[in-house]
Amino acid sequence: MRGGGAAEDEGRPRRTRRRPVPRDQQPAHDPAGGPPPQHPQQPHPAAERAPEPPPGRPGPSRRRAAPRRAADETATAPSRAAHPTGPYAPEQAATGHDNPGQEPPRPRGPRFGRPMSVGAIIGWTALSAFVPGAAHLRSGNRRLGFILLGVFGAILIGAILYGLQFVGNVGAAIRESTLITLTVASIVLALAWFVLVLLSYITLGPDRLPQSGQIVSGIVVGVLCVSVMAPFALTATTVNTTQEFLNAFPSDHENPTAVPVKAEDPFNGRKRVNFLLIGGDAAGNRTGVRTDSMTVASVNIATGNTVLFSLPRNLQHVHFSARSPLNKQFPNGFHRELPNGGLLNEVWQFAEDNPSFGLRGPEALKDAIGTTLGLHIDYYAMVDMFGFAALIDAIGGLKIRVTQDVKYGGKFGTAGTIKAGYRTLNGEQVLWYGRSRVGSDDFSRMARQRCVIGALAQQASPQVVLTNFTKIIQAAKRLFRTDIPRQLLEHLVDLGLKIKGAKITSTQFVPPQIWPGSPDWEKIKKMTTTAIRKSVGTTPVVASATPSAPGASATPPSTTPTASASSSGLATPTPNKNTADQTLSDLCGF
Repeated sequence: MRGGGAAEDEGRPRRTRRRPVPRDQQPAHDPAGGPPPQHPQQPHPAAERAPEPPPGRPGPSRRRAAPRRAADETATAPSRAAHPTGPYAPEQAATGHDNPGQEPPRPRGPRFGRPMSVGAIIGWTALSAFVPGAAHLRSGNRRLGFILLGVFGAILIGAILYGLQFVGNVGAAIRESTLITLTVASIVLALAWFVLVLLSYITLGPDRLPQSGQIVSGIVVGVLCVSVMAPFALTATTVNTTQEFLNAFPSDHENPTAVPVKAEDPFNGRKRVNFLLIGGDAAGNRTGVRTDSMTVASVNIATGNTVLFSLPRNLQHVHFSARSPLNKQFPNGFHRELPNGGLLNEVWQFAEDNPSFGLRGPEALKDAIGTTLGLHIDYYAMVDMFGFAALIDAIGGLKIRVTQDVKYGGKFGTAGTIKAGYRTLNGEQVLWYGRSRVGSDDFSRMARQRCVIGALAQQASPQVVLTNFTKIIQAAKRLFRTDIPRQLLEHLVDLGLKIKGAKITSTQFVPPQIWPGSPDWEKIKKMTTTAIRKSVGTTPVVASATPSAPGASATPPSTTPTASASSSGLATPTPNKNTADQTLSDLCGF
């Protein structure tokens, strides 16, 4: 039997691989305590190799080998249990059960990583305010995360394309349609970003935090939700303030006589546009409005070159155009019958006090000055003195070269002194600098006022205006009184940018060339025409034969002013020389 059993055993594969592995040859275990490596389970070799006996007749060799095989399996079982390196261990570990033929159970749900910390949730939520979708990608919601990123990219591209239309056409930014679009967009984006931050916080699973972490993260994210709305709220508020300011300008419906503004030709074919800039003084101790400062800015529309014509406030007996009702009342000049009256700064208030002539103050003054210069005055803008001071404060002051100490306040300058040198003056100081007559006269005031206008045109750059936009709008609300139509403003913005980089010259009608008490009207018109012609040309402007030093605003007045008798017998002080057609850079030392 043994010999026959041995012979039968030689016909089968040897089972040496099923014997226990010696300890010195066993693979090392994971030091971290994890299970040792496992190998896929394979069926018993004997089950594959042994021939199948005929039905109903078991094979003798299989009956004799059964006890021995059972004993071997019993001996190797403890080794496989202690060291699952045999062929059965891997499949059991993979399926989670001992029966390799049974189908493994399917997972019941997503497998989550470790809960995020409070700082991580706050950080990812804050990042989502700048990169929408970042929190959703972090939490595994990749589809929604990519959708949010795509929407954010589309908004950025749309904003860039919308902004490109203002390149070279800055004035379009103050169109009514543009302001409405910006307001609606600001409100929609503010709400959208609020919801975005809130959803980003929720998708990160703050409910898995401890209670204290939920409270802290909730407070921080609540503040963040309000913070992301702040820029949009500020934009909407600024646009609304701008809209209120622009609504103060008259529209075509409010001024039926105004010429319609065409987008393709806003100035109706004109090559120049003339603005009358008025400094009005309506102090509490005065009745009505007194136009103390009157300057005409004649602007070349194509180049922006500008000529400033300063008219003395004491210019007497001005004439009106033939079509004006006041010409019939004063055919020889305004109040010619009054030797010491009929001043130019009285025209506005006379028309306001006598509406029976059918003219209001602005129209009467525009007509008188236009007739004097031989120009058509297109628009006017009256600046309240105290509003002007607020405007200067809004842009951070003006840098002006003061060539001589300027005292102000009362008759003797007891309120203060503006020292000579390059100074940054605040609104109140600029007001005194342009208006003080202590140790000076009206003509020196006019020169200083020109320097203020030039300094403002130079220093009110687009960067300064945008930085202080809200303050400027608030100050400008009480600053202007004008007949410039609302529809023209966007075109004036572009014209203003041209003026900033163009040549600005100045002409004064003061002694000894023009005597305010007895002016030579034809000479004034000729000087106006000459100054405009020089401004259009490319040759440098040449000063008159008797120029004053740069900074004529601070030319020392004569202690004993000479009096020159005019043909009408009026004596006019002439403490300083006139400078005609000088650039403001030369005149004011910019």
